[in-house]
Amino acid sequence: MRILFITLTICCLSACSFVGFPGVYKIDVEQGNIVTQEMADQLKPGMSRRQVRFILGTPLVEDTFNQERWDYPYVKRNGVNVLSESRMTVVFDGDALLNVRGDYLPPAWSEFVAPDATTDTATDAATEAEDPAPAEITEDAG
Repeated sequence: MRILFITLTICCLSACSFVGFPGVYKIDVEQGNIVTQEMADQLKPGMSRRQVRFILGTPLVEDTFNQERWDYPYVKRNGVNVLSESRMTVVFDGDALLNVRGDYLPPAWSEFVAPDATTDTATDAATEAEDPAPAEITEDAG
């Protein structure tokens, strides 16, 4: 009799996980750095790291392998549903701001973007122009 009661209790409790509890309120969870277009508009080429940190806040991700790059991701969720998501990446050359990528592009970088190009494509093209081509590296190494 005791085993039957335990089995019945386990079955009833496991059934609750499939249905969920009706009427349970799920709060909106915000994770990351909130970056607005107004904040991005204040960024200018050549700004120091300290100035960028003052405008955008402390970056959520500081890459330990590439200290020249700061990432500012932001996600707003309600349960498992993603309500909004944005990303901004700033790249430095030493202590000077070199490049900005992501959902918010400052007007200082608008001359680098073609009218029909997206933000990521235009900034990636500018980054590739600074880096040597992979074919040049393999020719020198071989």
